[in-house]
Amino acid sequence: MIRFTLYSRSYCHLCDDLLDALNALQTETVRFAVEVIDVDADPALVERFDELVPVLFGDPAGPELCHYFLDEAAVRAYLAASPVSI
Repeated sequence: MIRFTLYSRSYCHLCDDLLDALNALQTETVRFAVEVIDVDADPALVERFDELVPVLFGDPAGPELCHYFLDEAAVRAYLAASPVSI
């Protein structure tokens, strides 16, 4: 299954908006899971991301796909390069 990691905050409307926009890209043939991580739960994540949230990664060890707003082109390119599971 394709996975995304979203670094987020519980009180962040941009985080909610990005997650909603990401989930809207799912179809019957393109399915993925999103792990939402609250940066405020870990001081190291606050130091790393703080004012950048939301930050979306396909591979947490890879480059970020986008922050603040969904970069639909970057996400679609990531999905196209990933094996698709239903």
